[in-house]
Amino acid sequence: MKRTILVCDDNPAILTAMQYALAGSFEHILTLSKPDEILRTMAAEPVDIVLMDMNFSLGANSGREGMHWLQVLRQTHPDVPVVMLTAYGDVPLAVRALKSGAADFITKPWDNDELSSKLLNVLEAEQQLAPLDQVEMEHIRRAVDRADGNLTVAARMLGVTRQTLYNKLNRK
Repeated sequence: MKRTILVCDDNPAILTAMQYALAGSFEHILTLSKPDEILRTMAAEPVDIVLMDMNFSLGANSGREGMHWLQVLRQTHPDVPVVMLTAYGDVPLAVRALKSGAADFITKPWDNDELSSKLLNVLEAEQQLAPLDQVEMEHIRRAVDRADGNLTVAARMLGVTRQTLYNKLNRK
C-alpha cells in the first residue's frame, strides 16, 4: 500500500530529519515550511496523514498557528488524520489538540522508530471502522463535555431535542 505523509514545520532542519526518519515507512514524503500551503498541496495530491508542528514562528498567530490549521484540516479533510508535533514543554497544548481532533502528538526530540511506529499505528487505527453506536456515543460525549454537562446546550449543538439526547444517553 502506497502511503503519503505531509510534514509541515517551519524549521528546515526538522523537515530534513523527517525525510530521513520516515523514508522507510512512507513511499512519498511531502514537506512544507508554511502551513498556509497545506490546503493547496492536499488539493493537488492525495495525503494519507499529516504531521504538523504546533508552533510556527510565521505570521500574526505565531505560537498557536498549529491549532488553527488543525481546525481547518478537521473541517476540510476530516478523513485525514493529523498528528501534532510539539516541544516537550507544550504537552498541555498537545492534549488540547487531541481534544480538538488531532489523532495523536509527538514530542521533540523524537525517537525515529517510535515516530514511524506511532504514525503507522494512527493510519491503521483510522482504517478500522468503529461501530456506528460507538461513534455516535463518542460524538454525544464530546458535545456534552463542550456544553459542560448542560444537556439542553448539548442537544442544541447536536441538532436534536433535549428529550432525544436524554433517550440516547439512557439507552447506552
